Amino acid sequence: MNLLKTLATVSGMTLLSRILGFLRDFIIARAFGAGLATDAFFVAFRLPNLLRRLFAEGAFSQAFVPILAEYKNRQGEAETKRLVDHVATALFLAVLAVTILGMIAAPAVIYLTAPGFSADADKFELTVTLTRITFPYILCMSLVALAAGILNTWSRFALPAFTPVMLNLAMIGGALWLAPYCAPPVLALGWAVFLGGLAQLAIQLPALSRIGMLPRFSLSLSDPGVRRILKLMAPAVLGVSVSQLSLLINTVFASFLESGSVSWLYYADRLMEFPAGLLGAALGTILLPSLSRTHATGDTQEFSALLDWGLRLTLLLTLPAALALALLAVPLLSTLFQHGAFSATDVLQTRQALVAYSVGLAGLILVKVLAPGFYARQDIRTPVKIALLTLALTQLMNLAFVGWLKHAGLALSIGLASCCNAFLLYRGLRKQDSYRPAAGWPSFLWKLALALAVLGITLYWGTGRESAWLDGAWQDKVLRLGALVAGGAAAYLGTLFLLGFRLAQFSRRTR
Repeated sequence: MNLLKTLATVSGMTLLSRILGFLRDFIIARAFGAGLATDAFFVAFRLPNLLRRLFAEGAFSQAFVPILAEYKNRQGEAETKRLVDHVATALFLAVLAVTILGMIAAPAVIYLTAPGFSADADKFELTVTLTRITFPYILCMSLVALAAGILNTWSRFALPAFTPVMLNLAMIGGALWLAPYCAPPVLALGWAVFLGGLAQLAIQLPALSRIGMLPRFSLSLSDPGVRRILKLMAPAVLGVSVSQLSLLINTVFASFLESGSVSWLYYADRLMEFPAGLLGAALGTILLPSLSRTHATGDTQEFSALLDWGLRLTLLLTLPAALALALLAVPLLSTLFQHGAFSATDVLQTRQALVAYSVGLAGLILVKVLAPGFYARQDIRTPVKIALLTLALTQLMNLAFVGWLKHAGLALSIGLASCCNAFLLYRGLRKQDSYRPAAGWPSFLWKLALALAVLGITLYWGTGRESAWLDGAWQDKVLRLGALVAGGAAAYLGTLFLLGFRLAQFSRRTR
């Protein structure tokens, strides 16, 4: 399997999802702006989304995939299918209980996660209603994560990467066509989340059937594989989801700030997630099964080489993205979101959060590359210790920054903490001798720094005055932004080419 080709496939599917995601956010921003209704929805959606990442895409996947790969390589098809049946049943029952409890306890949940909303009875009640509508999303997405883990282990990466498209289509449809039939209209977004979760699950089932891994109901908590996964999952919740916990705590802080703060953070986070999804999520998706297979066969040299490939590719693609987000914050936000109810003030407030987030983009993506190095070897303790330290640092920085930087301070604390998390994970892999840097890093870094300098000068010179972006016609901004992005990409890639970088150097094959 060519990892670079696979990465391109997964990134291409993720790009489609992200483009639709931006279209979704454009439509939501135009229809609802940034205020009481959107604050209520984003808070309501954030909790099931957080639980999805904690129990499904986060802790569950990191615990499940290494053991599934071990069974596939060592135990045979029958034992692997039995493991899938037992795990799927246990996951379904556990998350169903969490879903029911969350819907019943929605008022208490909102008191805990957005206590500032309690000062406005209408805002609080709307958030509770939306939470009850969206909470079943976690049940669907936990099963989607199970299916994706199985398909990725069988090297079927394209369909799981395409799956998020269904949620974006559902939310676009909800905002455009369902909203007029709901009172208040923002409830349409909640129902769209619910339907999007069902759609994502539905398109995975035929693929599982084709490889003979469609789960059947079979409860057995005494299964050794299930017990091992459960043992790994409990600490992995912290180990892989510290950034999501930080986002949840940030919502608590933001709920006490001026109205719109939650929405400004959300839109900035959406832009930051564009490169994070294209590269970070894609790399993490393909690296974990590959690292797990390599560990199962005992090939330590290939294990280290895979990590080295991932780190170089991350820096090569993430650092220019972070620089571009910081320098093009106003052009991007004004072009994408400054329509209808989303004002120039919203653009400038969101810009502050986006610039702060960009500081930690590289760290955020490096965590997605480095953490699989521990989980593929079923090492839970090290990332958990690092996660706890990082979470504590995030909250200390929140307290230090929120008073004078407001919502931007909350974004900055997450960015800096992600960099700290990545550094500690890297140091841990080096100490354990699981990762040994290959030759050529000094030359790689100085050439990369020169290319970034050329990119920065190009974008700074081409951006011009902020007022031209805030007051200009939408069509003109689209053309100008497209030219800026194309010019910056040409300057960066051209500099790398002149310095000797070639695409073939980053091609890597694995079994």
